[in-house]
Amino acid sequence: MKVLWAPWRATYVSNASKNKQGSCLFCDVIKEGNDKENLVVYRGEKAYVILNKFPYNPGHVMVVPYRHVSSIELLEEDEYLDLFKLVKKSVLALKRVYSPEGFNIGMNIGRTAGAGIESHIHVHVVPRWNGDANFMPIISNTKVISEILDTTYEKLTKAFKET
Repeated sequence: MKVLWAPWRATYVSNASKNKQGSCLFCDVIKEGNDKENLVVYRGEKAYVILNKFPYNPGHVMVVPYRHVSSIELLEEDEYLDLFKLVKKSVLALKRVYSPEGFNIGMNIGRTAGAGIESHIHVHVVPRWNGDANFMPIISNTKVISEILDTTYEKLTKAFKET
């Protein structure tokens, strides 16, 4: 087996065990109010946009309702509308910054469906380019991300203000 150094994972691993039983990452981030440190790129009325700390591609964001709910049918109408307004705004901001050739947009509701944080729904918006799924994941079980999160944060924060 080959080793790929990923020192940024140390923060995730050490913090994962510190989370209080029953706490929610998405709720905690909003309570803290430190948007830059927590990678919150935009706050709407009923939902917000946050960078995925372990992105599939550069610009991978998640749109999250403020209210802690585990499934889409539990959202109030105004929460649902704001959530999807921010999905649209995310697509526009990502197009402005990265000019992707496509997007994957989706929700994993429940552990069986692949939800990493199953108690608080969120919509993934992943920009895609032809060839972004190259041989690296297949041959070496490695995904190459070409931009650090701080740079992505700065670019998208600016783009959301302009969108």
